Amino acid sequence: MNLSEEVRLLCAELQRFIREEVEPQSRWIEEHDEIPAGLLQKTREMGLFGLTIPQEYGGVGLDLAGKCAVEEEMGQTNYGFATLIGNHTGISTAGIVALGNEAQKKQYLPRMATGEWIGCFALSEPQAGSDPAAMRTTAVKKGDRYVLNGEKIYITNAPVANVFTLMAVTDKSKGIKGISAFILERGFKGLSVGKNELKMGMHGCTTAPVILQDCEVPAENLLGPEGMGYVQALKTLTAGRVTVASRCCGMMDKLIARSAEYMKVRTQGGHKLAEYQGLQWMLADMAVQRDAARLLTRRGIETLMRGERGTLEAAMAKLYATEALGKVVDAAVQIHGGMGYMREAGIETTYRDARIVRIYEGTSEIQRNIIAAQLLKD
Repeated sequence: MNLSEEVRLLCAELQRFIREEVEPQSRWIEEHDEIPAGLLQKTREMGLFGLTIPQEYGGVGLDLAGKCAVEEEMGQTNYGFATLIGNHTGISTAGIVALGNEAQKKQYLPRMATGEWIGCFALSEPQAGSDPAAMRTTAVKKGDRYVLNGEKIYITNAPVANVFTLMAVTDKSKGIKGISAFILERGFKGLSVGKNELKMGMHGCTTAPVILQDCEVPAENLLGPEGMGYVQALKTLTAGRVTVASRCCGMMDKLIARSAEYMKVRTQGGHKLAEYQGLQWMLADMAVQRDAARLLTRRGIETLMRGERGTLEAAMAKLYATEALGKVVDAAVQIHGGMGYMREAGIETTYRDARIVRIYEGTSEIQRNIIAAQLLKD
């Protein structure tokens, strides 16, 4: 995939930043479930919070191909750190960039570009995760404002977010076409964030419910026309699927490199592990799965970059890349043997982190539903 010189230089600088700043603190992040304030400040100074925000609002202005190239690099480091940045620069800002009017963009994007304000994307509910049509959060127009009531769950970045892109039902009779998008701010009366969830992996990136109790939102904070929320959410998630797949490819790069290096130095039975054909085959399968995932991902990126819907291609990329990552990380643990099970090696951390990618931003089962629906269309 052809990338601009600017993107290549950014990726090279990101590699240095990961090596010198993030990786030395990765174990601390894992153990404390928190990103150090100093690291966040250096991340702001590097401009990583503004990757996809247009330059006229203070961002870097990367297109989808550039964003995905960055996500591959992010796959090489602490997953919680990568997710905090990736969520903010992906689904949490995409709606404002795509649907926001000029006043909304000027109000929110400059501070989101610097990382002064962190964003989150609030769609999932207790009864409406993979089924947005079952959404129960409501928004009722009253004069110059909307009153929102409901609960969102598993919202990434919610405990640290200043800006919430949130979906609510404005007209129940219209089904998914009655779902609208709103921009909420921390501090709005009636908005509260629950406790940070303790998760299997993704440590350092916070996740919590968002509760709305007669939350008053100014009418000018409606994002796009009424009824466009679900449509925009689908577009946002489609692009998000190839970025998730890109990060999975980066994670597989690291796992394969580490496994190959371990096989070259570890001796068992008087022979290097690299001499055992069974492990050679295992490593070969890992590389084939990684490369197949990358090819599907690049096809998805290129389809979307051409302005096509890309629904099928993005779903295939996310399905295959996330499932492949699960197989590759399992093989990496097996190659490392007992050491792979120990925290010291870091492989077990990736094993836990990798499990979420088959769930969030559309489960593997949802991706299969999407793919089948596209294939069966008249």
